[in-house]
Amino acid sequence: MQQWLKEVARGKRGSKDLDYQQTTEVAQTIINGDATDAQIAAYLIALRLKTESPEELLAFVHAFGDNSEKIDSIQQPIIDLASPYNGRNTFAGSIPTAILMAEYGLPVFLHGSGALPPKYGIAMNEILSLLGVEISQNAPRLAKTITEAGIAFASTEEFCTSLGRLRKIREELGVRTLLNTVEKLLNLANADSIMMGAYHRTAINKIAPIFKRLSYKNVYVVQGMEGSEDLPVHRNSFIFKITDNEMESFIVNPGEYGLMAPEMEKDIKLSARVQSDITMALLSGEQSKFLQTYYNQVLFNTGIRYHLFGAVPSVGEGIEIAKEQLKAQKGLRQLEKWKASQQKM
Repeated sequence: MQQWLKEVARGKRGSKDLDYQQTTEVAQTIINGDATDAQIAAYLIALRLKTESPEELLAFVHAFGDNSEKIDSIQQPIIDLASPYNGRNTFAGSIPTAILMAEYGLPVFLHGSGALPPKYGIAMNEILSLLGVEISQNAPRLAKTITEAGIAFASTEEFCTSLGRLRKIREELGVRTLLNTVEKLLNLANADSIMMGAYHRTAINKIAPIFKRLSYKNVYVVQGMEGSEDLPVHRNSFIFKITDNEMESFIVNPGEYGLMAPEMEKDIKLSARVQSDITMALLSGEQSKFLQTYYNQVLFNTGIRYHLFGAVPSVGEGIEIAKEQLKAQKGLRQLEKWKASQQKM
């Protein structure tokens, strides 16, 4: 490990990128337990200061992905919704949106862990647990859940224990590292499509090249709320479609569909209980002034995903379908179906 630290930790002018094979050796040293906590921490901080290259990021994704248990018995195309593992302070609209997608016949896979640095926001598993969803299932049960309900959530650190062992180090460092991206790209369900978020174009440019050597066929990266895959409804947003040969982008405007709404207060952190209550209210077909922004957010994101993943020819049609789903409480019934499918085998 020391030989690689000497390369990446030489300071602003002297540090250099390691190639794919060298970085794979570093990752394997960490996974195998042959690196000390001090060495791991030094390496992660050195990479953060240097900024990791796409090859270095890819090597870690492959190494930790290969060291993860996969859910191999799923026999249908899956859409991976890769939410930030450091949690959210704003409403996690991907939860009701994913439930609506499953109800409409688009199987989705969610994953996460307890909240991590640097944000320590509200983690997805906290909200799901309050909704009555079992957040700790083994691979056979998850495969059964996806087959029966078209939706599942995996506790990532149970499937990638080597990542779980790094939690203490990450918490002590308290800053973002390349692992914040790696954990979202392990592809535990062997999904052929993924949607994930990024804060800015620089981060997207760094991530984009690695998808050429990952197994996804359909890749969308969005500039969502808090770096998530949730698009806001108070402003326009970029969506990036990444293929083997190029990256193309386009802008989506919530105002075009009558869904523009004021920005929510940034300093207000919505608790897991509040978020679960909002989710239940929306899925139950409730509409009120308090729920309006959250309602618009779910409609906008669901309609966009229906269009991007080929369920409908236009975003507008997708939004209308989502409206009908919420009004008819189809999402609420889908949530109950999800929970019923989780009964032990």
